[in-house]
Amino acid sequence: MSAFTAALRVSRRDARRFKGRSALIVVMIGLPVLVFTALFTGYRTLQVSPLEGLTTRIGAADARISAVGSTDFPIRQDFSGDAWTPGDTAGAEQREPQQRTTDKLRAFLGGARLVPFRDTNVEARLADGYERMLLLEGDLRDPLARGIRRLTEGRFAATRDEIVVAPALADAGVRVGDTLKVTRWDRPRKVVGIAENPNRPGDMELISLPGSVLLKDNAPNFWLADTPAPLQWDDVRRLNAVGLMVSSRAVIEAGETPGDSYLRDERLQNDTLLWVATIVIIVVMETVLLAGPAFAVGLRRRRRELAVIAAQGGSAAHLRAIVLADGLVLGGAATVLGVPLGVGGAWLAAPYVARSGTPLGPLDVPWGQVLGVAALGLVSGLVAAVVPAVQAARQSPVQVLSGREGEVGEIRARGGRPVLGLVLVLLGLGATAAALLVTHERRLAIVMASVLVVLGLVALMPRLVRFMGRLAPGLPLPARLSVRDAVRHRTRTASAAAAVMAATMAAVAVGVGVTSANATDEARYQPLMPVGTTRVSTFDGIDDAAWAKVRDALNRKLPGVELIPGQAVVGVERLALTADFRQRVCREAVCPGGRVMIGDERLLAFQQGRHDTGAASAFAEGKAVVFDGRLLRDGVLEIEVPLKMDSERVKRIRVPAVVARGADARQGGAVVPSAVFTKEGYKLVEHELYLRYRPADEERFEQDLLAVDMRVNAQVELGHVDRDTEMLVAALALTALLVLGGTFAATGLAAADMRRDLDTLSAVGGARRTRRLVVAAQAAFVAGVGTLVGLVAGLVTGIALAFAMNSAFVMAGMAGSTVIAAPWPYLAAIVLGLPLLAALVAGGFTRTRWTPARRLA
Repeated sequence: MSAFTAALRVSRRDARRFKGRSALIVVMIGLPVLVFTALFTGYRTLQVSPLEGLTTRIGAADARISAVGSTDFPIRQDFSGDAWTPGDTAGAEQREPQQRTTDKLRAFLGGARLVPFRDTNVEARLADGYERMLLLEGDLRDPLARGIRRLTEGRFAATRDEIVVAPALADAGVRVGDTLKVTRWDRPRKVVGIAENPNRPGDMELISLPGSVLLKDNAPNFWLADTPAPLQWDDVRRLNAVGLMVSSRAVIEAGETPGDSYLRDERLQNDTLLWVATIVIIVVMETVLLAGPAFAVGLRRRRRELAVIAAQGGSAAHLRAIVLADGLVLGGAATVLGVPLGVGGAWLAAPYVARSGTPLGPLDVPWGQVLGVAALGLVSGLVAAVVPAVQAARQSPVQVLSGREGEVGEIRARGGRPVLGLVLVLLGLGATAAALLVTHERRLAIVMASVLVVLGLVALMPRLVRFMGRLAPGLPLPARLSVRDAVRHRTRTASAAAAVMAATMAAVAVGVGVTSANATDEARYQPLMPVGTTRVSTFDGIDDAAWAKVRDALNRKLPGVELIPGQAVVGVERLALTADFRQRVCREAVCPGGRVMIGDERLLAFQQGRHDTGAASAFAEGKAVVFDGRLLRDGVLEIEVPLKMDSERVKRIRVPAVVARGADARQGGAVVPSAVFTKEGYKLVEHELYLRYRPADEERFEQDLLAVDMRVNAQVELGHVDRDTEMLVAALALTALLVLGGTFAATGLAAADMRRDLDTLSAVGGARRTRRLVVAAQAAFVAGVGTLVGLVAGLVTGIALAFAMNSAFVMAGMAGSTVIAAPWPYLAAIVLGLPLLAALVAGGFTRTRWTPARRLA
């Protein structure tokens, strides 16, 4: 015990003396600890359990009773009252549905006191236009509602002309005392307070008395209940039988029982655990590979100290214990710093994340997971110190104290373990191929297979370093010295190169996979209309007067922009009967797509982006114009129209058609003359407008339309949007950090090993820039070997990921070939740019001053 205590004391003193090296190792080990602690803590904090969210759901009441639909058919709910599914309706269809009222519910509950509420959506006019937000109608002054919202300023509404707003609206410029115009009729309401939902701080919400905002259709959809006795699970089931969902305080505080829960997707939970385990393995392996050379740098600086201890009677076991104590001390310091910083970071970041609409609960630290992460940090430190500890035990005190260090302590390099490495690589490649044959979570299987490839390449890396060393004879003197030294100290070089390889492989795989998926998506993409245009359409049931208001609003908002009408087939109550193509067959890489568009010559010209004389003539003759020839069968387009809403029975209409080119060569769909449907006896109504206009703010444009009528939406054709740039930039930044960290650790170790050689070089007249070039070449060699090997391995994994990403489309019936694409600038930045950057930084910060050394004979 005393020897171990002494080793810890020596390691602690050494850590304080070499602060830069110690800080580097602490950061390498502590950063994964910090990140995983923050992720686990943040995820748990951003999950609001039923018990944590109880007050904001039911206030001080015994229960919250919610109406599911407008009738009393039975349902089945979870224990918290957050989700439901239809219940056993056997016999329920035989009875007459009963409308719910507060009085009927009160009688059903045996005289409980009920406070009615309604939550829905509404529009409000802000400074830059209409914004859609939540609306809670209810009297929050009632004692049963205490705690549902936390008043931060002002008071709750007392009259129908008053409202309370959430802090998110206050951030948008709404203040207490302002008048806010709500709904599309711009009803003025005075803001008298600001109240926050603690579990949803990012929600934009209005709070008012019942009926003050929604003058019509303001029937309550939930009630807070003060019941004569707490509602137990049997009472909840009794209310479920009449179509009511219940959040009962007694049930939630008692906790969930297995019989009350829904069937969970155990496979999804297992996949999540496998993802976490795989990522942890990769991170720990990367940490060990990066920190190992850093510990070896410390060993080179402490050789004389360790030799003195050995000369005074210290055994090889003592020397190993001292170096392993370094791993324990620095790994412990990394854990002690990483865990609280991760918890604190999650605590600080969670409210900002929740501002985007994510739920927020109290700070919740999953100590089991956090302690596991802390243990990983300690294990990483110890494992990273194992090889330097063995080296320390093998060094010769006589040689070190006499100044003849040479390769003392270096583990005899055997060129790695090529057989083991080859076996692991082949197993990994075979597992990758097999992963493409599975039907579930291909990406997870490929990532797990890639871990085998990485382990195999780590075992092969010393042999690969020696193979690359054959380039040395043809290189200039500084590079030749560096490469030969790197090959001579393969243990040191291989560790850093393996860390670089693993980071590069991951970055290349992500880059190729994402870019290929994006290229495949682009090849499959078919625009519905010319790029840069807009379609305004309506949901079912809108009448002529309401649609006229939409047209008027567009004319006022967009003067001079032509509104080109499109029509729809309608059945009873103006509900649209969706006309669709028959026999969509995927014969090539892209399935026939698009919509059946009904209109006149103006709509045809709009879709083609020009006046096509041939297409216009055929259209005038009553023929359809098709933009994708695969939709035709012998020159005829077959259209299916349901006989009524939600009916599987259809009527088929055969229309002569011609093929023409749309505004975009890949554009799909067909324009069909209105007369085709009127001849079949169908009624047509205008239900969409096409505009040669692209709004600068698409969301704001649609919000303004929703304020006119909530049954309207807008769709802007942007063409295929490339969304992988941000991911590639993030992957490149992380890769650069890992590559440079591993390279600089190896370069520092090399500089320590080559100090005598560099001093000799200077003594015989070598210029300072030559010394810089030697160190720069060492960094370039380490980074270059790692990035080249990582590039090859990453391309294989990336191609497999591309096929895995495409499989989701295939299983969804969107068959098509996978497009393999490489992000060449991104790959060049990794394989060429990072080694060059490492060389420039290493050479620029190299010490060029030398001191002649005295050696003992």
